[in-house]
Amino acid sequence: MDEPVLEERPGLTTAELLPLYESVGWSAYTKEPDLLATAIAGSSFVVTARRGGRLIGLARALSDGATICYLQDVLVRPEERRNGVGRLLVQAMLDRYANVRQKVLLTDDEPAQRAFYESLGYAETRDFGPGTLRCFVQFD
Repeated sequence: MDEPVLEERPGLTTAELLPLYESVGWSAYTKEPDLLATAIAGSSFVVTARRGGRLIGLARALSDGATICYLQDVLVRPEERRNGVGRLLVQAMLDRYANVRQKVLLTDDEPAQRAFYESLGYAETRDFGPGTLRCFVQFD
């Protein structure tokens, strides 16, 4: 199997993005393709993974480039998981924002996701001890 090729700020089309997002079941994005395209275009940094020219993964971040980086959307096609693609994508983000103090993400409460992000140096806010950090979020 050939190695995945990473591309920063690739020219992505909605026709290419939708199958990737559909493959991981993220229907909130696929129901509104124009919103997805706007989100990708408005991201501070986008990195993709391709194998044989086919889009197999994507990660994107929102950041001021100095104090905060929010890691958003780390996707890898199900048949490509556990091959290091997700690690490559997140590492590209961490490398890009190495000098940024806060790197934040929200993810589903699944043991596999916790293990994956912990292996990359992330920790849950509750792991910093009582009263140290709080995380707030609002969804509409």
